[in-house]
Amino acid sequence: MPEKLRKKLLTLLKIVISGVLIYFIFTKINFKDVVDTLKTGNPYYLVIGTLLVIISKVIAAFRLNLYFHQIEVKITQKSNLKLYFLGMFYNLFLPGGIGGDAYKGYIIQQEFKSGTKRVVSVLLLDRLSGMLLIFVYTCVLAILMNHELFRSFQILLYLAIPISVLTFWWVNKRFFGYTLPIFWKSLRYSAIVQLSQLVCVFFILESFSVSLQQTEYLLVFLISSIVSVIPLTIGGIGSREVTFLYGATWLGLNEEISIGVSFVFFLMTALISFFGIAYHFKKPKLEVLKY
Repeated sequence: MPEKLRKKLLTLLKIVISGVLIYFIFTKINFKDVVDTLKTGNPYYLVIGTLLVIISKVIAAFRLNLYFHQIEVKITQKSNLKLYFLGMFYNLFLPGGIGGDAYKGYIIQQEFKSGTKRVVSVLLLDRLSGMLLIFVYTCVLAILMNHELFRSFQILLYLAIPISVLTFWWVNKRFFGYTLPIFWKSLRYSAIVQLSQLVCVFFILESFSVSLQQTEYLLVFLISSIVSVIPLTIGGIGSREVTFLYGATWLGLNEEISIGVSFVFFLMTALISFFGIAYHFKKPKLEVLKY
């Protein structure tokens, strides 16, 4: 099968899956109630939430540049930010063409000849670093909740945190030794990235005047962040909302508010990603650090 046709079919499949999931969601809840919930949002809190998402993306870009520098790709933070936001735009708005990570990897390899294997490796490690902190925060929130769903797993949750971190450290040391010097610094960046997004969701909840079960909503958000990474839908549309829907059912949350939170966070991310279109028409020039 020709590569272009394969990509088009894959995109079509993702669109269909997203559409089916969205349809499924609105067979389970009242769309009007979701819209009414969105209308109650306090714009002041939503602006703060949007700023926090921007902060999380900037810090994530800094984290990625740490990895680039370890493979002798010494680009400036400004150049890296431009490339990062272009990648965000491609990930969300051009999923059938070239994905954001694939584009960044291609450009870096073309410009610096660092080796395809190393470029792909640091892009993967950058993602895994973020996923690790999502997992750690998920365990922490599950412990703090002391909900009956997690009560019997308390010891495992406590153990999972150090075990997951040490496992990731061992993988870095064993297979990607050249990234080991930045291991802890990259985790600190990841901690800030995920914390910024958690606080963003907190402000979204505040905008809807939700003061009860905030920990539960935050936990569902983290789980949805993990699920949305699975490349089955367009930009995670549908998969994140389905996770919120079932999370609301399992934890006794308001379904309309849960879906509303998911939609608002997606819209914030989409708005920020859209600004990357400027670098689509004028590709960023990668400037190298001067010593």
